[in-house]
Amino acid sequence: MAKTGTHALRRRPLLVLGVFTATGLLFAAASISADGDDLRPSGGDVGSLLRERSDRIDSRRDDAQALRAQIDQLSSGVGGDDLDRLRERVDDLEPATGLTAMNGPGIRVTLTDAPRTGKDPDIDPNLLVVHQQDIQAYVNALWAGGAEAISLQGQRLISTTGIKCVGNTVVLDGVPYSPPYVIEAIGNVGGMYRAMAQSPETSTYADYSRSYDLGLEIEQLRQVTVKAYANPVSLTHARLAG
Repeated sequence: MAKTGTHALRRRPLLVLGVFTATGLLFAAASISADGDDLRPSGGDVGSLLRERSDRIDSRRDDAQALRAQIDQLSSGVGGDDLDRLRERVDDLEPATGLTAMNGPGIRVTLTDAPRTGKDPDIDPNLLVVHQQDIQAYVNALWAGGAEAISLQGQRLISTTGIKCVGNTVVLDGVPYSPPYVIEAIGNVGGMYRAMAQSPETSTYADYSRSYDLGLEIEQLRQVTVKAYANPVSLTHARLAG
């Protein structure tokens, strides 16, 4: 509850500092100038996916900029009630940045390499393993289906997360992981299922799963927990030469 009077005035500096800090986190996580933002596959309607995701980020950035302008006004002498309301607004926006844990109904997708035993020795071994683009295909479909939060191997994905393939492992934020690859998403379950069914890339993986025994398991969960993004949010930007 908001507090007024002398006690609220004493809290004002701390509240201003807290709101500035939360707003700064919003700016940082909303940046799309990633060090290798590798979450988009090379096929399909990539342009529309990028535009949709960029529009979401731009919207959060605009909200954060508007909040910063309000903070400038509030810090010059407005009462504690307004600061409390503004802090609640920042708290509402923060989950979209990935910096707070989320809970809710969702989906778990598990991708696994095919067993090597009993296979035709002439089969290309690349057909029997999960690749970077396979993981990307499901992550992108879940975002397109309205996912509010996604994790891979228990690690929160944000706009600057890069998924890279190194040998027979996938590297996420510098940490290598081996299969099975577990993707969990919170959001509209029906929308996410439809997006996976309509995605050409996930449909291709499903076909290969049937042909080569690649592992594919999709589960609907009543409760999914996606923890907050725990790594530093490092931002890079281009500089003019000279």
